[in-house]
Amino acid sequence: MKVIASQLRKGNVVDIDGVLYVILKAENFHPGKGTPVTQVDMRRIDNGTKVSERWKTTDGVERAHVEENEYQFLYEDGEGFHFMEPQSYDQVTVSEDVVGDSKVWLQDGMMCFLSIHNEVAIALELPQKVTVEIVETEPVVKGQTASSSYKPAMADNGVRVMVPPHIGTGTRVVVNTADATYVERAKD
Repeated sequence: MKVIASQLRKGNVVDIDGVLYVILKAENFHPGKGTPVTQVDMRRIDNGTKVSERWKTTDGVERAHVEENEYQFLYEDGEGFHFMEPQSYDQVTVSEDVVGDSKVWLQDGMMCFLSIHNEVAIALELPQKVTVEIVETEPVVKGQTASSSYKPAMADNGVRVMVPPHIGTGTRVVVNTADATYVERAKD
């Protein structure tokens, strides 16, 4: 099925000349003068080679037919990352090169979308937002309420996040998984 290049997102699988690629990053650029383009970083599925491609935003790109189902993350071991399909309880092992940088966001029981082609997991899509606990940050400064100032903090998964000044150690916050940005204080 053809889609226009500007609709491509991280985790999509495209078919270019019979070779499957999974998209790692897709950005649309709209220069003041000239044609808008979509810059895509992708990984070739069969051998793991990373490739960068640039298309006009209106160019047609062939999306590969893959099954996308929701799976629950169970655990990680020497074989890889184990996920379970909640309706049939079928388990799938996903290799570390498919999970990639997303592994820091995986939490026990988390629901994720896996793209499966020929019974092999080829791409992982995380939830947009994840709740983490702040384990290290500067102390709260009384009276500092400027909403535009942020301070560095370390989350329990090892990711550095910039948080508002009122967030202290032990506070649970919601973080955007795409770019590790603070969204809000957790409501739980």
